[in-house]
Amino acid sequence: MDETNASNVPSVRRLEISLDQAGQRIDNFLITQLKGVPRSHIYRLLRRGEVRVNKGRIGPEYRLKAEDTVRIPPVRQGMEEEPARPGMAMLNLVKSRIIHEDAGLLVLNKPAGLAVHGGSGLRFGAIEVLRALRPEAPYLELVHRLDRDTSGLLMIAKRRSVLRRLHALLREGEVEKRYLLLVAGIWQGGKRNVDAPLLKNHLQSGERMVRVDATGKTSVTCFIPLSGPPPGDGTRAYPGASLLEALPITGRTHQIRVHATHAGHPVAGDEKYGDPDFNRLVRSWGINRLCLHAHRLKLEDDGRELSLEAPLDETLQAVVTALANPSRHS
Repeated sequence: MDETNASNVPSVRRLEISLDQAGQRIDNFLITQLKGVPRSHIYRLLRRGEVRVNKGRIGPEYRLKAEDTVRIPPVRQGMEEEPARPGMAMLNLVKSRIIHEDAGLLVLNKPAGLAVHGGSGLRFGAIEVLRALRPEAPYLELVHRLDRDTSGLLMIAKRRSVLRRLHALLREGEVEKRYLLLVAGIWQGGKRNVDAPLLKNHLQSGERMVRVDATGKTSVTCFIPLSGPPPGDGTRAYPGASLLEALPITGRTHQIRVHATHAGHPVAGDEKYGDPDFNRLVRSWGINRLCLHAHRLKLEDDGRELSLEAPLDETLQAVVTALANPSRHS
């Protein structure tokens, strides 16, 4: 018997991406193409550059385009690892946080601490939980991303045509996304834009780091102060902190967090770009998470306007209430 067939290792495959396949992430595409191959091995192939698109290396976040040529190396199949099955508590939590659903779109109020997808040591993320909740759904794909520690509105397409349409709206700046964030210091000067180019680096560990750099991509965030003025005696329920709303004009990795730090007001609970002393202070208030929440989403799609708002968890809601109405908590 032929050794290749006996070990179930195919030859190199080169696949041309069709219009219907365009828009999905390369890691999700490979998962569907390499059934029976552990996810950890798929991500290892991507890290090593063994999977190529148009003869170039790509990361797992790369989104396929029509007419891309994907090189898939020989991979032994049929060795599937134990499938990741979210526990009942996680299934119920995610189910309870679905705030909108129609024939083509599902919107989740993602909890902080839940990644949007599995990989890099994580057995599952929000998309895998939703697929476990809806095993009958033929198609569920992330429209965009949120950092693991950021909570709030996350769009999931239920049809490929909806995914393509929403990607076009995002590229054209037709999707309004607003975030609530708690930052260090008392914000001065009212509403203002932070216009600072951002450069993304990958450390040896694989961790992504972003910094303000003149050689980076144009990046603009509008910050709007929401904290009420301090009461007459100058005290605040949360001294040395401000509540802001952020409207990202561009959509770069870690944009709001890096721009907030660049403006001198790092986000509370940000272990990567934040201020350690302020983070310790925030923990003393009982807050043990990144204080960044995608709270509003507005878009017009297929002739209808969609406007959604995601409620905060109880801990952050108490902070928002206190900062927005300081006179009640003096």
